[in-house]
Amino acid sequence: MFEPNYFILTERERDVFSLLASGKSTRDVAEALAIREKTVRNHISNAIQKLGVSGRKAAIEELIRLGEIQ
Repeated sequence: MFEPNYFILTERERDVFSLLASGKSTRDVAEALAIREKTVRNHISNAIQKLGVSGRKAAIEELIRLGEIQ
């Protein structure tokens, strides 16, 4: 059984999800962090996998529940 490991999210992954939770698009996040959209999508995918959830919305909900983002 897969155990979520949210403790290993990188600071950048948390930054990305914090911006997504505030309503920013992938493009907006990329611009805000001065990275490529592909890199944002990679951070999202990696964090979703680490959290053991099924998508962005579920990842945001889990990170809010854990107090990692607001």
